[in-house]
Amino acid sequence: MSSNLGLPAAHDFNATWTFLEGGLDQIMNRLEEGLDRTRYSILYSAVHNFCARGSPPQNTGAGGFTSPLNHRAATHLIGAELYNSLSNWLEDHLTKIRTESEKYMDEALLQYYTKQWIRYTTAARVVNNIFMYLNRYWVKREIDEDRKNDVYDVFTLTLVCWKRHMFQFVHHNVIAAVLKLIERERNGETIETSLVKSIVESFVSLGLDTSDANKSNLDVYRESFETPFINATEVYYTTESEKFISENSIPDYMKKADIRLGEEENRVQMYLHESTHKPLISKCETVLVKNHTEAIWEGFQNLIDLDKQDDLHRMYALLARIPEGLDPLRVRFETHVRKAGLGAIERIAQQETVDPKTYVDALLEVHRKYNDLVQTAFSGESGFVAALDKACGEFVNRNQVCKNNASKSSPELLARYCDSLLKKSAKNPEESELEDVMNSIMTVFKYVEDKDVFQKFYSRMLAKRLVNSTSASDDAEGSMISKLKEACGFEYTSKLQRMLTDMSLSKELNDSFKERVQQSYEPNNGADFNILVLAANQWPFSAPTTSFNLPEDVIKTYDRFQKFYQNKHSGRKLTWLFQFCKAELRTHYSKASKSGYTFQVSAYQMGVLLQYNNGTSYTFDELQKSTGLNQDVLQSAIGILVKAKVLLLGEGQKLGEANSRYDLNFDFKSKKIRINLNLQMKTEQKVETDETHKTIEEDRKYLMQAAIVRIMKTRKVMKHVALIEEVITQLQSRFKPRVPDIKKCIDILLEKEFIERVEGQKDMYSYVA
Repeated sequence: MSSNLGLPAAHDFNATWTFLEGGLDQIMNRLEEGLDRTRYSILYSAVHNFCARGSPPQNTGAGGFTSPLNHRAATHLIGAELYNSLSNWLEDHLTKIRTESEKYMDEALLQYYTKQWIRYTTAARVVNNIFMYLNRYWVKREIDEDRKNDVYDVFTLTLVCWKRHMFQFVHHNVIAAVLKLIERERNGETIETSLVKSIVESFVSLGLDTSDANKSNLDVYRESFETPFINATEVYYTTESEKFISENSIPDYMKKADIRLGEEENRVQMYLHESTHKPLISKCETVLVKNHTEAIWEGFQNLIDLDKQDDLHRMYALLARIPEGLDPLRVRFETHVRKAGLGAIERIAQQETVDPKTYVDALLEVHRKYNDLVQTAFSGESGFVAALDKACGEFVNRNQVCKNNASKSSPELLARYCDSLLKKSAKNPEESELEDVMNSIMTVFKYVEDKDVFQKFYSRMLAKRLVNSTSASDDAEGSMISKLKEACGFEYTSKLQRMLTDMSLSKELNDSFKERVQQSYEPNNGADFNILVLAANQWPFSAPTTSFNLPEDVIKTYDRFQKFYQNKHSGRKLTWLFQFCKAELRTHYSKASKSGYTFQVSAYQMGVLLQYNNGTSYTFDELQKSTGLNQDVLQSAIGILVKAKVLLLGEGQKLGEANSRYDLNFDFKSKKIRINLNLQMKTEQKVETDETHKTIEEDRKYLMQAAIVRIMKTRKVMKHVALIEEVITQLQSRFKPRVPDIKKCIDILLEKEFIERVEGQKDMYSYVA
């Protein structure tokens, strides 16, 4: 018996189910033939009518609505038969599919499984819509009242049935087939990746959250696919990597490992679930890299010796993937750079005299080479940067040149290189190039431990450049001081900056003096006069070690300036540094030149030569008496004049002897018109260098004592070892204090009673207020 449109009677379950079975068969097995809207509506109505037949009469209240309570009570009694019959039908349907699947193996099985899965899930969505009324009332009520009950919405039911009646029986064979397919792809074959993707997606879809139909999880995917897949991957790559590394070089193995890791990255993107990325890549890194770290580490030295940057970068990238993989490389890299630096300087140390430029260039060449390597091959990684810095610190401060000659240390040679660079010369670089060279100098300076040594030598050389007007450029001098200030702070360069300021002030002072002389209407004696007034505590100069009688020719100018300066700055005392004064003397006595020569001389040489305006021959004693110079200074001044043949030493006589005679050479001849006689003797240079080192040692004692007092004043009480460590920490930015020197300073302060030993504790000091 049926109603309109071929619908079964609402109260006849058998007729209703028979009618729905026909629809289910069409949807599940022949959906591709099509399902028209009318057929779909009839099937939906059949479900609706059957479930709703127990509804009470349509009594309505004032609002015209039926009672939802009675409605839900009726649907509760009816939906179970329909739900159970659907569940049984799906079981029978899936049993047939499963039985059919037993005919297939490997890739054919995957093709069949994928096809059936896509057909089944597509049809399941249609079935879910047809049974929507059941979902909305009966299923919802069952789930709300008893969450433990084995009831799901219809679409979830179709997935549960697939999992129970299809997946549980065939998944072992399906997984095995998928793993075989992936292995074939790893072996270089082209496979149908969409097959694997579909299988993976089906496994993900079966991860059902039974407590909430709207949620899913990855339990099925992980347990049934991911775990066996990761295990198979480990076996495959363990076998391959062990065989490959035993038959090939390390660079070839790294290329292979790199390619394999890239392939696995792509595999995740192509057909695996994104959650597999971490465990898969982690496992590959362990098998391909971590298990072979010893062999890879051993290959590092050969690659760096041959400068194989691409291979080194590949090694870095691989080992960076594993914890502590780069540590041995950093140690080996540091050792290699240190040896390279020491080797480069050792070759220079074999030369008789070490040229500062050659020395600094050698240091820079090693740093530049390995800094480029760190940036390219090691991607500027901080650990390798630190290793480079440590190695450079070693070969800059403790190399063969430093060991061979204690006075020729890196800071001194660096200061001398700066001096040659900033001094007027035909070889001076262009302005843009000079800036690059100064930046390179700062690179070496960064590694210099004894920055106080550099400061002292640089200060002396800057002072000489300024006093002798040999600076190539004021801008360059200022730029270099700015760079040093940036590296070491204001205090480090304050005196250097003050020197430049004094030069500017002296220029203004000279202009004022010349103006004053012109206004005084006093006749000029023909001497052109220029003066530098320098702050005593800012310049590295000390008072002359000898007396000096100024020649009559310059006394008048000397007295005028003294008077002028005292009027301008009363209370200030001028100390004349004659050892740094220089003069130019015009000559007209030489037979070889009608126009005469111009001698560039020191003040002391001027004092000697001006005596020859009154006579042509003098003994050493006579010259000493008239100039007032002590024996050593006079001997040095005359020595250069004799060597240049301006004066002739009596035959058979020895320079500097009391009665040795010095005659003016009227036959003096030179190709140059201007002749520089103001030259420093090698012995003078050595004395000056020794004095500088002595000053450095003295300054260090005071710095260490000041640091100890400062620390003790803050801490009040401190242990011996802790005090020494703190002193080293505070002073290491300027120099590296030696422990025996610190101990001596502690003893000095104990004697001076700045600190005292704590009674009963030998290794404990306390501050004496």
